[in-house]
Amino acid sequence: MTTVLAVIPARGGSKGVPGKNLATVGGVPLVARAVRACAQARLVTDVLVSTDDPAIAEVARAAGGTVVERPPAIAGDTATSESAVLHAMDAYEAIHGRPVDVVLLVQCTSPFITRDDIDGVTSAVVNDGADTAVTVAPFHAFVWRRTPAPVPATVPASPFPSQAPAEDGQGVNHDKAYRPRRQDRPEDFLETGAAYAMDAQGFRTHGHRFFGRTALVETDPARVLEIDDPHDLARARALAPLLDPAPVPTREDVDAVVLDFDGTQTDDRVLVDSDGRELVAVHRGDGLGIAALRRAGLKLLILSTEQNPVVAARARKLAIPVLHGIDRKDIALKQWCEENAVAPERVLYAGNDVNDLPCFGLVGWPVAVASAHDSVRAAARAVTATPGGAGAIREIATWLLGPTLTTPTQ
Repeated sequence: MTTVLAVIPARGGSKGVPGKNLATVGGVPLVARAVRACAQARLVTDVLVSTDDPAIAEVARAAGGTVVERPPAIAGDTATSESAVLHAMDAYEAIHGRPVDVVLLVQCTSPFITRDDIDGVTSAVVNDGADTAVTVAPFHAFVWRRTPAPVPATVPASPFPSQAPAEDGQGVNHDKAYRPRRQDRPEDFLETGAAYAMDAQGFRTHGHRFFGRTALVETDPARVLEIDDPHDLARARALAPLLDPAPVPTREDVDAVVLDFDGTQTDDRVLVDSDGRELVAVHRGDGLGIAALRRAGLKLLILSTEQNPVVAARARKLAIPVLHGIDRKDIALKQWCEENAVAPERVLYAGNDVNDLPCFGLVGWPVAVASAHDSVRAAARAVTATPGGAGAIREIATWLLGPTLTTPTQ
């Protein structure tokens, strides 16, 4: 097996943003975001965080990374990332007794790096024969640089003398006297600073992240952001709700699933016959999902405000308990949790309307179906892609048990 070691340098000292590597984006410390992305990558075998800071080490371990203590000689402001990577490689090989084949340098300061970015640079070296690889983004801007202005032989007197030296803006990737259309310019790429992959032996020989043939691995320009100052951090935090994947719970997060009925297990429509009897439509996929959750050992409950025989009939069909005709659903839910020895923070509650909001404030995983009221969607920790009555409960079961709805084996 090819050994791919991802190294995340994370010093404790930072002048631009104090405590930068522990700063949170989307509620997650930057070092933990980097560890998680590496751990999720398909081709990475080991994730190692190089740090001189005990607090960073603690967070890195909690996120699933292995920590190597960085010596003071390579932990100062002038230390290079390459020195940290070489030290980490030495430490890894000494502990495991096997060589590293490919080494990655992954930066905490790129908060929106993805596992696809990491697998992309890794694959370029492992599978495509590149010596090195780097994440880049397509770049079409005109780049300018300030240079000293030429001094004319005869300088006319100016009524507005300036103390600042004269400057002249010069085109870096273009001739400023010629403005070609975008489609007529060669395509440029911006180095994102997020991830680098190197053949390990070549890296030892050259001591630098670029040597031999370098593959450019394109990433989404919208995710390109390096945190170097407080303004970058503020921008990352503003972008996180848009760029981070919405979290969904797993079986490890949840002990009980409590379901609203109307609008959650139905499409919120009611058919009424001439005798006043009500009919609703449910989804067979929801029944399969609930059966799988029951087999997996989760505690289940239907909790509904409606006092309607159809709710009780559906609960009997699904073989799960029901509380219906409940005015204060949050009080009933709290009592049910106490009676069943379930911690509310480990309850998933699925609902669709404003009468579900008090229960949302009680549980650890408030979930709105896609067709829920806007205020309910805004209060939810997760939202299904499927509307109520169209298989939303089966989707929730898929989150917890996987697409095949089988209990994960340990």
